[in-house]
Order: sequence, then structure tokens, then C-alpha cells
Amino acid sequence: MSLALAPPARELLASVVVPARDEAERIGACLRALARQRGLAPACFEVIVVLDGCRDATASVVALAQAREPHLRVHAVTLPTPQGVGRARRLGMDLACQRLLSLDREDGLIASTDADSLVAADWLACQLELVRGGAQAIGGHIALDPLEAGALAPAALAERERRAARRMRAARAGGGRDDDDGVVEHHHFSGASLALTARAYRRCGGLPVRAALEDEALERELRTLEVPIHRSRRVRVLTSARTDGRAPRGLGRDLARSDWRARRSYAAEGFSVERLLALKRCTIALVLPAREVAATIRPIAEQAARLRDAGLLDEAIVVDAASADGTAGIAREAGLEVVQEDELSSELGPARGKGDAMWRALRMLDSDIVAFADTDTEDFGEHFLTGLLGPLLCDPGVQLVKGFFRRPFRADGALVPHGGGRVTELTARPLLNLHAPELAVFDQPLAGETAARRELLERLPFSAGYGVEIALLIDAWRAVGLDGLAQVDLGTRQNRHQPLRELSAMAYAVLVAAQTRFLGAGFADARACGSIALPALDGRGAMETRRVTVEERPPLAALRDQPDEARRGGVEIARESCEATPARAHSRR
Repeated sequence: MSLALAPPARELLASVVVPARDEAERIGACLRALARQRGLAPACFEVIVVLDGCRDATASVVALAQAREPHLRVHAVTLPTPQGVGRARRLGMDLACQRLLSLDREDGLIASTDADSLVAADWLACQLELVRGGAQAIGGHIALDPLEAGALAPAALAERERRAARRMRAARAGGGRDDDDGVVEHHHFSGASLALTARAYRRCGGLPVRAALEDEALERELRTLEVPIHRSRRVRVLTSARTDGRAPRGLGRDLARSDWRARRSYAAEGFSVERLLALKRCTIALVLPAREVAATIRPIAEQAARLRDAGLLDEAIVVDAASADGTAGIAREAGLEVVQEDELSSELGPARGKGDAMWRALRMLDSDIVAFADTDTEDFGEHFLTGLLGPLLCDPGVQLVKGFFRRPFRADGALVPHGGGRVTELTARPLLNLHAPELAVFDQPLAGETAARRELLERLPFSAGYGVEIALLIDAWRAVGLDGLAQVDLGTRQNRHQPLRELSAMAYAVLVAAQTRFLGAGFADARACGSIALPALDGRGAMETRRVTVEERPPLAALRDQPDEARRGGVEIARESCEATPARAHSRR
């Protein structure tokens, strides 16, 4: 890491920090805007560019800017490996603070902007004037580039305005009191335009160390220390409205999520049977995995039979897990074909769970689009199926659709409106936010209601047990990108809820499936086993070992494309992958 900077000029009043990660296309304009600052002499400010593990020509563009703008004092700090925008900004601001304090300028300004932002020509002059008036921390007014913003869905921009209004209320509640000099003219205090005096920066211990959202952490720290943030509209910045931001969180990702939800989040009511029949140009299959669902299977099967008879569905099967409560007979009475999961691909031995049943069903079906739906749902309407199929039939860019819904929780006769989905909220959602924040756009990542194009499904492995839904979501995202995925609002769903003890096994399978994808294929082999240890129910007996299916079935395309002899070997591998774990996985989360 290169930290050797030329000594600061004696006239230095402000040091501007610009973190950059692979910003060759944008940082040149950023530096040109800084070079055109008016209202202060060039020797009164400098720019510290922190090159955060760049692999493109960012460093060359910075060097070219130095050559073309000789009056602009630019210092480049190179980090050999990416540290994240928060840590890169922290390093630059620490250096800026040291340089100002070496000149005994505690009121010197440590300012920061982003490599994809253009500061106004009086950006620094306005901030230095505010510092002379007593400001200790300054937030600039951020506007989106109008050309790039025009490419976003109008609903995404409207959502940004709603969030801005909420942040404005919070900013007013946390600053601008009568007894200080805080000014709240807007809600912004972000990396695109934030500044502190060297005194204030030292007082708060520097920029909080975060991979991203370091600006929000700094705002909280300043509020704790009762350091007011002067938010002035005179301090102006134009920033990119791109949706491919480098940071795992921040404006770019926020815009991407809002834009995706505006374009790729549908309502089931928008897809009537008549509309879908008019659009249908391919074959469609429905798979209904079932295990001990006699209480709920009939209306679901009847809805599926009606859609088959209407011509929307070409295949509709119930894959039963040897239910002892008459599930299979009820489904047949409703008019659907029923197959036992163990009889599908019987050469592989008994099926190991819901995911295995889905994978085996896919092997036997021929349709171009395959939908899966749970069968323990009460008040199942045809919109559950038309909603899933609608985006696929209306938009050829959509490859996979997941349903989402409100899930009330029934306990002791009372209904808690949003109490269901405990594994989703306590395991799946935190995991996705940590490892794949793009997928946080999905309301129900573990929903069993899923439909996809066959070509995609055949390219994906199937987790054999409880982890199948999160595994398919992550793998599909990696295969076709977020824009190839969609979700549809199916309204409200009520289904049976499992005791917490059962949910431990489900959460474990979800955790293994997700971590295997985020940490590498060797994770499951090295760390995961097909069981989870649970304490005795009375708290005094021996520990109980609960078997959990964590194995996976290989992509069908990989088996299909092999020669016959190799294909037989692939089937052997598929058999061996699940040999050690006889547990079934059909209970709902």
C-alpha cells in the first residue's frame, strides 16, 4: 500500500477525499469538476484519491488528470486489494486529518465526494464559508444525474422521494435545534458530499469502519456527540443514478432495488386466465408436492384441474410422499394425476425430501415452463397459479418467478397478521442481506410458489431437502441476473405452522444450502453433516440428533448431455449424494 504523499502546502484549508474502485469511466469528470473550483486559490485545497484495489485504468485516468490540470493537487493512495468504499474513505479522511493538523488547522475542512459525482464550482468555497460561520459538519444537497435518472422506472423515483421525506423528518428530529447552529435544508449526509472540520473528525474518532454505509454510521456518531450537521442547499453535487454501484449498500444498490421492484414485482390480479390463454405460446406444467395435506389438497387440486381443462396447464401432477391421511385419493378425486415420489427415478432409491421430489418430477415432465406450489395452503385461489405464470408469459426476459404474500400466524385461536415465516425472517433474510444484498428485494425468498422456464431449471442443482427454495433463488440469480427474476403478490396465505423444534432443522438446511453457495462447494463437505443436535425436551435427558437432508441433486442438463455410460455414472453420483440421509423435507416454514 502506497501512503507516501508530498507534504501539504502551507496554504492548505481543505482536503478532498475520493474513494475509487474501478471508476476509469467516471473519475475523470469528477476530478475536472474539482479542478474548476472557484472562490479559493488552487493551493488552498488538495485531492486524495484512494484507489481501492482497482483492476481497470482508474490509476491512469487519475495520472492523466494531474497532467492536464497542473494546478490541481492530486495525491493517489493505492490499496493492492479492495477494502470496500467505507474503509477506503476512512483511510483517505485519516490522511486528510493528519495533514491539516500538521499545519495546526483544526478548522481545516475534510471533505469527501464519490468518483461518480460532480461537485458544483463553488462546492468547497461554500463549505469553507460555513466553517467560518461555525459549522463543524456539513452535508451537501445531492441531485441525480437527469439523463441516468430518466432510465429508471417512475415508481422507483417516487419511492426515492418517499424515502427522502422520511429521512428529512429524521434529520429535523435529530438536528437543527434552537440552541445550536445546525441547519436542516435537506436530508442528505452521504459519501457524495459530506465534510467535517479536523477538530470534529478527531472528536468522533474518525469515520466509523464499515465496508459500506459509513456515512450513516458517521451521522449516528455525530448525533451521539451532539455535533450538529449543517445541511445546506448551497453545497451542491450531481451524482450518478446508475444501478451498478460498487458498494454492497448505498445509493446505487438502493436505486437498483427500487427500480427492480417497480419493473419486476407484479400483482396476481393483473393476470386473468383469458389474458394468459391469449399469450400462451408454450407448454406449461404444474407440480404439487404433497405430504399429509388431506385437509387442504382438494381445493388446490380442483383449481389446477380447472386450469388444465381450460388449456392453460398442459401437465398437472401431485407428487405424494406416501401420505397416510388419504391425500393421494383426494387429489385423484379432484381430477389430478398422482405419482408417488419414490416411484419417480426409482433407480435412485427413496426420495429424500421436497427438493428431491421436485427434481424427480422435472425429469418426467416435458413442458417448457414448470410451476411448483405448496399444498398445505388454506383459501387457495386460481390467482396463486395465474399470478406465477403471468410474468413468464408476458415478458420473455423473465426466467423465474417467486410468489410473495402476507403470512398471518395463528396461535391459541388468535391471528397475528405478520407473525408467519419465522425461518424466512430469522435465517433466510439475514443471510441474503449479508451475502447477497441484491436478493433482499424478494419479500418471500423461501416461498414454495415458484415458476421458471425449463431451460433454466435444468441448469440448476436442486437441494434435496428444506434448502431447495433458497438454493434455486441464489443459483438462478447467478445464472440469469436479478433482472431475469421476478416476484408476484399472491395476497394473503394461511398454512400450517411448525413447532420451533421442527423449525431448527429447517433453518439448518436453509443455512447449509445458502452457505454452500456463498462459501464454496467445499463448505458442505467440510462443515455440514446430515443432522442437527437438539437438547432434550425436558432439559435433562440426552441430546437428540435430528436427521436433516443437506445433499443435492445435480443439474439435469449435466446428466442429459453426457454419453449413456457417463449418464449412468451421473445417476450413481446422484444416488450416492443422498444415500446417507433418509429424512424427508416437506413441512412448511
